[in-house]
Amino acid sequence: MDELFAQLRKVVGDNHFLNDAASLHAYESDALTLFRGRGSCIVIPGSREEVVACVKLFHAASVPFVARGAGTGLSGGAVVAPGGAILAMSRMRKVIEVHPEEHWALVEPGVINAKLSELVAPYGLCFAPDPSSQKVCTLGGNVAENAGGPHCFLHGMTAQHVRFCEVVLPDGRIESWGCRSGGDSDLDLRGFLLGSEGTLGVIVAIGVRLMPVAEDAFTVLAAYHSLLEACEATTEIVAAGLQPAAMEVMDQNTIKAVEDSVYRCGLPTEAGAVLLVELEGPRRVMERDGKELVDLLKSRQLMKLDVATSPTQRAALWKGRKGAGGALGRQAPDSYVMDGVVPRSRLVEIMSFVEEVQAASGLKVANLFHAGDGNIHPHFSYDARNPEQSALVEKCGAQILERCLELGGSLSGEHGIGLEKEHLLSKQFSAATLKIMERVRRVFNPDDLLNPGRGLPLSRGCAEAFRRHRGVDPSQA
Repeated sequence: MDELFAQLRKVVGDNHFLNDAASLHAYESDALTLFRGRGSCIVIPGSREEVVACVKLFHAASVPFVARGAGTGLSGGAVVAPGGAILAMSRMRKVIEVHPEEHWALVEPGVINAKLSELVAPYGLCFAPDPSSQKVCTLGGNVAENAGGPHCFLHGMTAQHVRFCEVVLPDGRIESWGCRSGGDSDLDLRGFLLGSEGTLGVIVAIGVRLMPVAEDAFTVLAAYHSLLEACEATTEIVAAGLQPAAMEVMDQNTIKAVEDSVYRCGLPTEAGAVLLVELEGPRRVMERDGKELVDLLKSRQLMKLDVATSPTQRAALWKGRKGAGGALGRQAPDSYVMDGVVPRSRLVEIMSFVEEVQAASGLKVANLFHAGDGNIHPHFSYDARNPEQSALVEKCGAQILERCLELGGSLSGEHGIGLEKEHLLSKQFSAATLKIMERVRRVFNPDDLLNPGRGLPLSRGCAEAFRRHRGVDPSQA
């Protein structure tokens, strides 16, 4: 490896090549700490040309590697294979072009999600996908995971906001997937790339769609005695014909964590759950639909109803919701934020099951989720230094995900499969379907050097190598 390391240093410079113990430890996991992988080095390229040179070196040396953004992923998707190399894209953060008249921009993968919207705000535009980590997550990672966020209920996932991507294939070749003009391609490789979890190529540029900022917004917070009542309300709102931009639920554990943190925003801590609903559009439509929304919410038994009457009040409510994950992170040394999907009409059933799992396990669970599209995020607080507790957390997560499938849902809404869910894929897809997925991926990644095995089932031995709680079978926890 010494010769490879020397060549990589020549490409990126000594300051951007890391292989000391502290750096390798810092890059061992993403935001899901259940899984870890110790790499051999971290390479931080600053340009497309440097990415190409590094990838060619990895390919020639048959060294597995993974492209990594901000490390905010929650499924172990960017955890490097043991002994592999990490291609950290954090230096590639230029907004290359902005075309306000045509509503698109060309950006590098290291651009932070929220920074792009700030940059194009003077043109009256924004980038719609808004993950809760949008102040730190990067657009390359958003593309790799097909990230969502609260307002994707109306505006769609990242896939709906990407025109094309420039990609470096695992052998160093460069291709452009998608259409620069925003039209459709005969073969939608752009769509294939979205959500591929970094297994097809390294993204070096992204053509993103921009949206006009809504003229007005109507934001309301409804407090309920129970979590299930809040879930029932979301179904009624959609059934009434309203089209919210976002519908978010937080349970009492989440509310208390937020109010005990720097993200406090005046949430009612006595409530069993709160429902945050936002409409957006022309001002005259907001006046009409806002009144209908309030009347509908008042038709149920509420503890409290607050309407944001100023941009400051609206921002405070969203500060609480977007900061909830960070607030919950203070409750224990480790967190496991789940991601599953059910039809919105089955929300009450899945959340009842989550409560049963919590009661049976004795673990502390908080719930905050995108109620509009049935995307749940149970948040387990635990101590990963305890192998049995780690295994129990993973077992509970699997139980909840299997129940999502039984209710007609899916294993993932926005976090991806990663290492967390690969062992459950055979429960959602047939063996024939998984084989087709693997065959198609091998067309672009034939040697499986780029993020090997991610997003598809791993052998038991390969999967076990990444677990912190090695030697403890989650199924027996």
